[in-house]
Amino acid sequence: MARLFGTDGVRGKANELLTPELTMRLAQAAAVVLGHRVSEGRRPVAVVAKDPRISGDFISAAIEAGLASAGVDVYDAGTLPTPAAAYLVADLGADFGVMISASHNPAPDNGIKFLARGGQKLDDALEDAIVAQMAFEPPRPVGAEVGRVRRFADAEDRYVVHLLQTLPNRLDGLKVVLDCAHGAASGCSPQVFANAGAQVVVIGADPDGLNINDGYGSTHLENLQEAVLAHGADLGIAHDGDADRCLAVDHTGAVVDGDQIMAIMATTLKEQGRLKDNTLVATVMSNLGLKLAMREAGITIKETGVGDRYVLEGMREGGLSLGGEQSGHVIFADFATTGDGVLTGLQIAARVAGTGRTLHDLAAAMSVLPQILINVRGVDKAAAAQNETVAQAVREAEAELGESGRVLLRPSGTEPVVRVMVEASDQATATGVAERLAAVVQSELALEANVVN
Repeated sequence: MARLFGTDGVRGKANELLTPELTMRLAQAAAVVLGHRVSEGRRPVAVVAKDPRISGDFISAAIEAGLASAGVDVYDAGTLPTPAAAYLVADLGADFGVMISASHNPAPDNGIKFLARGGQKLDDALEDAIVAQMAFEPPRPVGAEVGRVRRFADAEDRYVVHLLQTLPNRLDGLKVVLDCAHGAASGCSPQVFANAGAQVVVIGADPDGLNINDGYGSTHLENLQEAVLAHGADLGIAHDGDADRCLAVDHTGAVVDGDQIMAIMATTLKEQGRLKDNTLVATVMSNLGLKLAMREAGITIKETGVGDRYVLEGMREGGLSLGGEQSGHVIFADFATTGDGVLTGLQIAARVAGTGRTLHDLAAAMSVLPQILINVRGVDKAAAAQNETVAQAVREAEAELGESGRVLLRPSGTEPVVRVMVEASDQATATGVAERLAAVVQSELALEANVVN
């Protein structure tokens, strides 16, 4: 059970790893760990939401049964984005929340994310405590002490109102294409953009339980690019399955990734005096072009490990207001406790509408340097940091690139893989340096079977 929680909750094939039995045990353990700090005479309260994949039905039923049987009152919010669940935990004053989603993964997968008071992600200690509690018999209240399950009827409306209140200006005059990935934002994202004044074209918003992320959403931008051009839209916004991330497409059909979005929003917040300590939090995988653009704008970048949980930790440590990842997880601390793809899309659109500039023009403030990532498989990843030949090859590559590029070697957290990432001023240089480094890693750290892809 020690490795049950991954970097973003418990995730796996529904009905293989995530069985009803395991799910109920998880819920009962979470009820004890997350619901114990309540005032005398009051039962703990939890908010439960899900994305529209088919397995969410039986998993949410098992979660709610486990919580109620352990004495927790449950508010069933139905199908909503992960950031909506986090917001509602805080807005309702609930003791914790549960989001059932596998984000950008295909329909057979699912996941369970727990949210602490205030809609915050759990730290490792709380996750470990839940796993440890699973070894004990759960509480068995009876009669009036058993929890109740209620429909959270106005959950989506509360979230939509909250999002509209974050806007600095309306979106009147903008034509926006929304790609909802046949996921959790299929209802609320078109509604909030239309309420904000935009003319909305919607694709990927017909979830049937099986088509989530299938050819649509932030991992499949081709349909959005085509729709933006076909409809002559000002911009397009793509969510993933649980809508905690956002990528964009400008009016020319060009992709605007998470780094470019952060560059736009960091300079916007700095201009408005709302960028705390003039600092942006980003991961080590963010493009060097972001760092160069922020340096030019007088903005400091605080680097973290890969994963939005580490971005959040970095933001909390300094009370910082903006952070995110290249993948499109962008966190606005003034409005959210986690990445929110609908919120991010609204803020981008508001900047376009408020300035009268195109997204293409706004994104041009950051030049994206060519970035090559090679996964070297079948190697001793633990030895990467100690191998002097590898270290010397990295030093030589860094000297060759100078200030116009960078090198990052990163062991995978879950596989015998070392990730070699190289950025340079041109594609040929980045590719050449990356391939040379990958060859060194392969020859120096090879296990029985070594494969590079």
